[in-house]
Amino acid sequence: MTPTKILYVDDEPIALKYFERLVGPLAPVLTANSVEEGRAVLSAHHADIAVLVCDQRMPGERGNELLRHARQHYPNIVRMLTTAYSELGEAIDAINTGEIYRYIAKPWELESLRTDLKNAMELAELRSERDGLVRDKLLAQQSRLLGSRLGSLLTIAAAVHETAHEAAVAGFARAALVVGGIEPAVDWNRWDHADLLQAEARRGAGIATHLRHRMQQWGARADDDQALTVLAQALGGAVRGGAVHLPDAAGLTALLAAPAGEAAPAPACAWFAWLLWCGSAAEVAAEPGGWRVSLTGPVALPPDWLADAMERLGRTA
Repeated sequence: MTPTKILYVDDEPIALKYFERLVGPLAPVLTANSVEEGRAVLSAHHADIAVLVCDQRMPGERGNELLRHARQHYPNIVRMLTTAYSELGEAIDAINTGEIYRYIAKPWELESLRTDLKNAMELAELRSERDGLVRDKLLAQQSRLLGSRLGSLLTIAAAVHETAHEAAVAGFARAALVVGGIEPAVDWNRWDHADLLQAEARRGAGIATHLRHRMQQWGARADDDQALTVLAQALGGAVRGGAVHLPDAAGLTALLAAPAGEAAPAPACAWFAWLLWCGSAAEVAAEPGGWRVSLTGPVALPPDWLADAMERLGRTA
């Protein structure tokens, strides 16, 4: 949603009324009569505020303190300072420190004021559009990373277990879709494509090592009761009523949700290792206060199950 409002902060009631009357035809106006009140309005309405205009000379804190606060906490809001000619040095300092887009000299000249605010509103709209494009790009990159990780798990699993790999990855994907909210963080200021591929490849090698170690540690599978006990111990849950009850689902999605390039620690591999070792399908469901994992019968996999899982996981990012 594109913000459309202007917040004006001034301790003079006449100035607040005059500003609202002059600027009202251009955009909806919110007002505050102190820096403290301005902070409260920003906290409550920042998503709707495109431009912040603040007087410099007010009792208590000065206007540039509020502008600095807005820069730190709401950087997309276009910030402007209004001040008398005698305070021009303070306005220049605010510009140089990046606290404001520009200043508006007092007393106001009507057409100049409206032009400055119109330009500020256009800048706010451009920032909103840019942020939307950045969000779309990050979502696309997250989707591709999720798909790549799921595909890598199939390759890794095939190297570790010749027969159960497809069923294990399919079960892992089904559980991840039930849990949802998987958003691996990707710092694109740090990673270029080749470096990310290298980091993820090394991550995959580490996962394979953890899988082998876990499966050797658990030994041969005896029966369903033993399988559930092993899972409960690995994920920090409890066995009750023929199912494992978990306080949270972090362990079920850790291999997909970890930030880009981050090595997978052994605990993050436990769920996937168990699916490979167990050899039975499992069903994950939410319950009051946590999650339940129970064993089920075999699940027939269509030929395009992996592509379908990649696409559906991408939509959850």
